[in-house]
Amino acid sequence: MSIAAVLFGLDLLTKALVVAHLRPGHPVYLIGDVVRLSLIRNAGAAFSMATGMTWLLTLVALAVVIGVIRIGRTLRSLWWAIGLGLVLGGALGNLTDRLFRAPGPLQGHVVDFVAVGWWPVFNVADSAIVCGAIALVALTVFGFEPNGTRTRRDDLDTDATTPEKTDNEGSAA
Repeated sequence: MSIAAVLFGLDLLTKALVVAHLRPGHPVYLIGDVVRLSLIRNAGAAFSMATGMTWLLTLVALAVVIGVIRIGRTLRSLWWAIGLGLVLGGALGNLTDRLFRAPGPLQGHVVDFVAVGWWPVFNVADSAIVCGAIALVALTVFGFEPNGTRTRRDDLDTDATTPEKTDNEGSAA
């Protein structure tokens, strides 16, 4: 929960600073043309997809927040808690924009401002969601369970063949 709270606060702070100090169409270049701060308001999801469905994105974000909070109560794994904390903090940050920014409740546009190369403009919340999702996928792939146990690869293999018989020296008979 503390990871989510820190990320949520950092997202709110950075968005407030960007809205107060940047104007759309007037980027601030930090590292040549590669990294810049550029204020945009995103009505859609990642890569500006589903721009006409802002209300649906708001409901999905709300469902994610509720789901992560419910799952979080049963966690016994620090790594799963970190991954879900990242997702929760990011989801709360973007959900806050959707609820309280113009043009109105359930239709608010998310403030995005970090531009790196050709990649679409994003914010702290977006970064947290992506990093959290990557961590959760990696934990799943490597067999780390939310309850703190680890499923070994051997346990997952269900080979139907019987092992070869060996002689006393361990070589195949």
